[in-house]
Amino acid sequence: MAVVTLTINDHLVSAEDHQTLLDAAKAADAPLPTLCQLDGVSDVAACRLCLVEIDGSPKLQPACMTPVAEGLSVRTDTQRLRDYRRMIVELLFAERNHVCAVCVLNGHCELQDLAIEVGIDHVRYEYLHPHVGVDVSHAQFGIDDNRCVLCTRCVRVCEEVEGAATRDVMGRGTNCRIISDLNVPWGQADSCTSCGKCVMACPTGALFTQGATTAEMEKDRSKLSYIVRAREEHQWVR
Repeated sequence: MAVVTLTINDHLVSAEDHQTLLDAAKAADAPLPTLCQLDGVSDVAACRLCLVEIDGSPKLQPACMTPVAEGLSVRTDTQRLRDYRRMIVELLFAERNHVCAVCVLNGHCELQDLAIEVGIDHVRYEYLHPHVGVDVSHAQFGIDDNRCVLCTRCVRVCEEVEGAATRDVMGRGTNCRIISDLNVPWGQADSCTSCGKCVMACPTGALFTQGATTAEMEKDRSKLSYIVRAREEHQWVR
């Protein structure tokens, strides 16, 4: 396994050649905001919040999908990047109906935390106010599309960790929705194992446990990476 040397924010950093710029940035204490990234599942660069500047490249690159390389010079915190990140988070709020004051995840929400991190005190874009519903047909859980940010964490966890592949994405653009099986109510999805991993993976209040009240839910996402790591290391094989 080879080691490469690159520069992140004018500091020399060493990384293994299979790692991404996001891995290297974390190791170098140059944290990058992310929303779609989740330890234990594949990366898809859906949220574009981890964009970085690479010297010699006119385009911004997603750190979660860009491999490290010898001699790269990377910047993670420039005014251009800060402007992009604020715009992305504002658009996420404008695209759906996020009413934080009555959300079960109020105070424990990654989207809220990102808004604070990028300095949002108002949204400059017109709210779309789409007509989307809430599915509480499942006996234990519910999905509120008003709060979904289409990070696809739930889709990847369901397929890659639980192996059920109940979740998928339907539609395009503003009509994009997370569906169960072939777009049936969650409670009618025969493939669902009711494991709750998708609920734990969700960064917002879009997936929730029924009966939870405002600001009551907390999600321990470290359990998902623990499950993946234990399987890889055969901890449960006797």
